[in-house]
Amino acid sequence: MMQKIPDRLFVLEMANNHMGDIEHGLAVIRAFGEICRAFPYRFAFKLQYRDLDTFIHPAAKNRDDIKYVKRFSETRLSRADFDRLVAKMRSNGFLAMSTPFDEPSVDVIEAQNLDFIKIASCSFTDWPLLERIAHSERPIIASTAGANLEEMDRVVSFLMHRNKEFAILHCVGEYPTAEKDMHLSQIDFLRGRYPGVRIGFSTHENPDNTDIIKLAIAKGASIFEKHVGLPTERYALNNYSASPEQVRAWLQAAVDAETVCGVGDARLPPNPRETASLRSLRRGVFARRPVTAGQILQPHDIYFAFPPVDGQFTANDWSKYAVFTARTHIAADAPITPDNADQQDQRTKIWEIALRVKTMLDEARIVVPGSADLEISHHYGLDAFEQTGLVLITIVNRGYCKKLLVSLPGQAHPEQWHNEKEETFHILSGEVHLQLDGKQHICKTGDVITVEPGVRHAFVSPTGAVIEEISTTHITNDSFYSDERINQNKARKTLLTYWMV
Repeated sequence: MMQKIPDRLFVLEMANNHMGDIEHGLAVIRAFGEICRAFPYRFAFKLQYRDLDTFIHPAAKNRDDIKYVKRFSETRLSRADFDRLVAKMRSNGFLAMSTPFDEPSVDVIEAQNLDFIKIASCSFTDWPLLERIAHSERPIIASTAGANLEEMDRVVSFLMHRNKEFAILHCVGEYPTAEKDMHLSQIDFLRGRYPGVRIGFSTHENPDNTDIIKLAIAKGASIFEKHVGLPTERYALNNYSASPEQVRAWLQAAVDAETVCGVGDARLPPNPRETASLRSLRRGVFARRPVTAGQILQPHDIYFAFPPVDGQFTANDWSKYAVFTARTHIAADAPITPDNADQQDQRTKIWEIALRVKTMLDEARIVVPGSADLEISHHYGLDAFEQTGLVLITIVNRGYCKKLLVSLPGQAHPEQWHNEKEETFHILSGEVHLQLDGKQHICKTGDVITVEPGVRHAFVSPTGAVIEEISTTHITNDSFYSDERINQNKARKTLLTYWMV
């Protein structure tokens, strides 16, 4: 099974900072091992591999006038030396990885059983090398410096279609990188363009700068790479590689940034001090007039005022979904509290109904505009909705009107009539037992029936049904129920927006 890239991975890049001196390379690893053990992250040490006998063109060998040929040749290590460095990494708690610049170097990575393979920016579109790396079972981390959008799309597609575990790093191939050239917002761009792909940051700024890592963490990077080295009397550091103390400050800045950024994958946890402070500024719920035990509180029974009493219900608790029932007698101007009233939140019930409706529409393969509001009619209250009620979705209401009516299995709609509206029912799914002026009609999927103004109609669906209603304009005050209790119930409807999400 392919290893996963850790959630927070810090990569220390040795490159050629071992200086071709195996003992110095071992000392570098030891020095950074002591630093990294104090921090709560996973760390990898990274080498660079080149098969110099084949990597450098025969005509270029021993050319001191070519910068990198001279550098690579002077810092050459043997395979045995690299094996010692890898062993030292593991003994100091590091994961081990390397950047191969040619195909034989991938063979070495596999023989050493390194944890990851790094693709350098200069090799990002080296397709022969990518093909060889793709045959390895190791996770891949690739830097993107200099790559254009088409190249990035092609490489990401290449790795995704091969089911590789991989991450890409925003990187600027300028050593060191000036702050004006950092373009850290590329992290946002990469996260947006490649959702599901891990995004990191390969950094080459001045090693004394600890602000850049904070910004990268705030941008959402989760893998970080930095060149490191160990300055001695014999070996000086280049101006983009960090010393142990600079890495310590860099990692502490990362810890500080994560502390400040806090929770980002869910809503932040409650802060008791914040909660208490905000609650003290809310308006309390008070009785406008004496309330008797068992009475359901209506808006005209209460008022809101500041300051609230400790523990009382506040205006923030009062909503169209909340039902308050007096447990005891409550005097006028007294606070409404959990001691004298029960609160029932019907929000969960409402969303359960919306979910059932959405499921019925999906099963009937009926597509509803995302902007359409959902209206729940609970004629005798939500507690009786399963027995009596209806859900209406208004698609359009102009000179003509189109709605979808959704009836749950076994649910009845009480008798009503309209004085002005004429409506036609088209049964899209299910079976409907429709009564028109007391006469029953059994309507099945595909049936069409018209209800003229003044005709009393009621229905029940034993199976559950979706009905398309085409009508003249819907007028708010043009619905009349035979049961006067429904006409008097002004709170018999609940509207939901964005319920299709």
